[in-house]
Amino acid sequence: MPATTRLRRIGTAVGAAIATAYGGSILLNPPTATCDHGGGSHLVALRQKIHDPLAVVPSRDAQQSSLIGATSVNPLDILVIGGGATGSGVALDAVTRGLRVGLVEREDFSSGTSSRSTKLIHGGVRYLEKAVFNLDYGQLKLVFHALEERKQAIDNAPHLCHALPCMTPCFDWFEVVYYWIGLKMYDLVAGARLLHLSRYYSAEESVELFPTLAREGKGRSLRGTVVYYDGQMNDSRLNVGLACTAALAGAAVLNHAEVVSFLKDDKGERIIGARIRDNFSGKEFDTYAKVIVNAAGPFCDSVRKMADKDARVMISPSSGVHVVLPDYYSPEGMGLIVPKTKDGRVIFMLPWLGQTVAGTTDSSTTITLLPEPHEDEIQFILDAISDYLNVKVRRTDVLSAWSGIRPLAMDPAAKNTESVSRDHVVCEDYPGLVTITGGKWTTYRSMAEDAVNAAIKSGKLNPSNGCVTSNLRIVGGEGWHPASFTVIAQHYMRMKRTYSGKVVPGVMDTACAKHLSHAYGSLADRVAAIAQSENLGKRLAHGYPFLEAEVAYCARHEYCESAVDFIARRSRLAFLDTDAAGHALPRVIEILAAEHKWDKSRQKQELQNAREFLETFKSSKNAQFHDGKHD
Repeated sequence: MPATTRLRRIGTAVGAAIATAYGGSILLNPPTATCDHGGGSHLVALRQKIHDPLAVVPSRDAQQSSLIGATSVNPLDILVIGGGATGSGVALDAVTRGLRVGLVEREDFSSGTSSRSTKLIHGGVRYLEKAVFNLDYGQLKLVFHALEERKQAIDNAPHLCHALPCMTPCFDWFEVVYYWIGLKMYDLVAGARLLHLSRYYSAEESVELFPTLAREGKGRSLRGTVVYYDGQMNDSRLNVGLACTAALAGAAVLNHAEVVSFLKDDKGERIIGARIRDNFSGKEFDTYAKVIVNAAGPFCDSVRKMADKDARVMISPSSGVHVVLPDYYSPEGMGLIVPKTKDGRVIFMLPWLGQTVAGTTDSSTTITLLPEPHEDEIQFILDAISDYLNVKVRRTDVLSAWSGIRPLAMDPAAKNTESVSRDHVVCEDYPGLVTITGGKWTTYRSMAEDAVNAAIKSGKLNPSNGCVTSNLRIVGGEGWHPASFTVIAQHYMRMKRTYSGKVVPGVMDTACAKHLSHAYGSLADRVAAIAQSENLGKRLAHGYPFLEAEVAYCARHEYCESAVDFIARRSRLAFLDTDAAGHALPRVIEILAAEHKWDKSRQKQELQNAREFLETFKSSKNAQFHDGKHD
C-alpha cells in the first residue's frame, strides 16, 4: 500500500478520535462569534462610506481638532491609547458601532510590535500539539478561535493577506506519520474555514517544489515533507489600513501624539480623560472620554502605572528576532517550517515581498522603544535554517534583521515565555481604564471586540448596533481582485524626471503594478495616477518596486508624517533591505518636505532620525561580526 494511502486512512481514524475526545460538536460544529455576521442597512451604509471612491481621510490637523473638541461636557465615548493592530482594531470596532471614538499613538501606527511580526496569520500548530498531548481544552479553544479569525482576516483584507503553503521536512518515517496526522488534525479543527487541505510529498517532489531544501545532511535522509496552509500578511500596511478605515468611518485618529497624564473626576475615583502632547509641535491639550482603552502593547503597564503607580505588572516581554535573506533562499509561494529544532524551538523561512524572511527567537527581554536583535540570536536563526538547506547560509547575505517585543500576558508560575499562553486579557483595574493585552496579530479583531464590549459595560455606553467588523473589509479591500494589477499595467505610465530635469515616460511594469495593487488594493489607481500626472514614477531603490508617487500618496492619505513612517510602515523597505532604505532616504525626505512644507532644519533632523532607526536593523552592512562562520 502506498505511503500516502496509509496516511490518509490513519488520518481519518485519528480525526474521528480527536473529535470524539473533545466532544465532537466542539470541533465539527464551531460556535459562531458574537460579532454580527448579517448585512443590515447600517453595515451597507458603513461600507458605502468607507469605500466611496471619492472618500479621503480627514487631515491630521482636523483629527487633532476633533480630539481637542472632546470636552468634559461633550466627551468621547472611547479614547484608545495605542495605534497598533489591537488599538486600531478597537477604534474601528467602536466607531462602527456608532460610538464617538478617538485614538492616539505616541509614535506611528504599527510602529511597535505590530510591524515586527512573523508576517503569518495562523492558528498555531504548536498550541494544537499542546492541546492534544496535554488534553488542554483551553489551548484547543485558542487554536480553534485563531483559525476562525485567520479566515476573516484574509477575507477582510484580500489585497494584503493570502494563503501560503508551508512545508514541514521529515527525516524519518515516524516524523512523516506524526506531522501528517497532526496537520490533518489542524485541517479538521479549521473546518469550514480551511484554506487548503494539507498533503504529503515524497522527497523527490519536495525538492522540486523547494530546490534549496537539503535531501541529505548530518547522517540523515529526507523522507518527504508535509505541506499545510496558513495565512501571510503585510502587517504594517494592514495596521495602517485599519487606522485609515476607522478614520473614514468617523474616528479621530492621531499618530505622533502621546498621553502624558490622566484626568480624573473630582473625587479622584475614575479616569475621565487624558492630557495629550503632539510630539511634533510640543503642544499639549486635554481630551475627555467616558472610557479609555489601554492598547499600548508592551507599554500597557506604563500606561496603567500612570493611573495607579502600584499597579501590578501584567506584561512578560518576549523578544522575537527575524532576519531577511535574498529571494533565492526560498521559492516564491512556498514556506519552510520546522516545528521543533534540536533545541526545541520553531524555525521558519518564508517568501515575503520578494525576499525571504526567517526566524524566530522567543526569549525574555526588556521593554524599549527601538529593540535591537543580538548577534547570537541572528546566528541562531542562520545556524538553524542551515541544517535544512543545501545552500551556504552566510551572515553577509542578511539584508535586514529586526527584533519585536511580544506583549505576553504573564503567568507568575511560568518558567519561560514559551509556557505563557498567547491568549489575551481584558481587565479594568482602575475605573474608567480598560486594558487589553496579550493575544496575537491573528486575533486582533476579536480582541478589539472584547475590549469594546468591556468599555461599553464600564462607561454604560449606548452603541447604535452590535459589532460588525467580522464582515467589514478595510479600505482598499472592496472590489479588489488578484488580477486588478493588469488594469494598472495597461492604463498608466510611470513618468520619471531625470537628474537633468527632463521628464521621460516609463512603462508601468508588472512588478510595479502588482506591488501597487497588493499594497493599496482598489486604491492603487490613485497612486498610479500620481506617478503619471505628477512625474513621480521613478523607483526609490534599485531592484524594488516602490515608487516616488507612494511617498506623496501616503503623506496625503495615510498620515505618513516622517521619513521613518514611510520606509518602515507605509513601504517595507527598511525591513526588506536596510541598505536600500538608506539610499532612498534623501529622495523620500525631499518629497515629504514638499508635501508637509518642511524647512531645511526639519529635513536634516528627519535624515538623522531615520539613519539612527536603520542602525537598529542589523543587516550585514551595519553589524559587527568576526566569528568567521557565515562569511
